[in-house]
Amino acid sequence: MATDLSGFSKDEIVAQFRRHESDTGSPEVQVSLITGRIQMLTGHLQQHRKDHHSRRGLLKLVGQRRRLLRYLRGEDITRYRELVKTLGLRA
Repeated sequence: MATDLSGFSKDEIVAQFRRHESDTGSPEVQVSLITGRIQMLTGHLQQHRKDHHSRRGLLKLVGQRRRLLRYLRGEDITRYRELVKTLGLRA
């Protein structure tokens, strides 16, 4: 995985969304990292429209993010709403 996620490094994203000092696997961190990868792949696919292998990877990432968001919404709706607002996922 590339370390450049839409202008941020992976460490910066983890530092921004972690819940405590050693947190690297909370749903918020995972969703934010996946969102960065989705943004990178979207930009790639705009230039390379026939890259179907990357398109499949993008669809898998979108599904994974959807499942994590569904889990977070069921566990704590306020954390879910804050994350969606911060990342700008829902219109």
